[in-house]
This record gives sequence, C-alpha cells and structure tokens, in this order.
Amino acid sequence: QVQLVESGGGLVEAGNSLRVSCVVSGRGFSDYSMGWFRQAPGKEREFVAAIIWHGGLTIYADFAQGRFTIARDNAKNTVYLQLNHLKPEDPAVYYCAAPPVGRWYSRAWDAMNMDYWGKGTLVTVSS
Repeated sequence: QVQLVESGGGLVEAGNSLRVSCVVSGRGFSDYSMGWFRQAPGKEREFVAAIIWHGGLTIYADFAQGRFTIARDNAKNTVYLQLNHLKPEDPAVYYCAAPPVGRWYSRAWDAMNMDYWGKGTLVTVSS
C-alpha cells in the first residue's frame, strides 16, 4: 500500500515563494511517476505538474510553466513542488498523486487516472 503525505503549505504574500513536499511511504516509490494537482474553492481539481519515476522528464500546466518546479528525491521518497512568484489566483489545496506503477502520461494528467492521493496542503496567498 502506498501512502502520500503533503506538507509545507501556508500563507505567503503575492510574489513570494513556497515549497510544498510530499513524502511517500510503502514500497517502490522510485517506480512511480508523481503528480501535483490543486483545487481551489468552488473549482474542479486541476493538474499542476508531474515528474517521471527517474526524474528525467517533467511536464507542467500552462499556468505553472516558468513559475513552478517539480522535483523528486528517490532516496528520501519525496516529491517537491517549488512555487515561485505566487499570484492571487494560486491559492488552493495542493495534492500529490500517483498513477499506476510505471505509468507516465506525456500530455494530459487526468485526476481520474490517479491511483493514490494525499490529503493535501493548503496554500494561501495574500495580496
């Protein structure tokens, strides 16, 4: 069984940065690609970024490209999302998720395709 626990959320001023983390327990972290999604109040959950199991490929949603960076440390069973230049439209609960083992989606990451989810960490941006 795989369990995901996010941390690092909080309140930050617009324009500043924050790093959220997701620690994964269970066997085989290095066999899973990992993704980050977010959900703002009243909105659907949306894809943010993803990284392949070995870390050599990443993809981003258009709004995240150039501002957010996803990374992973397989020795620590952890995936990170660095949030830079935060904007008033970025507040949301940020979730990490894992698709089926060995699966990588080169284009659309659909929340419906994820096998595992964390409970999320809240990011709030003050303007």
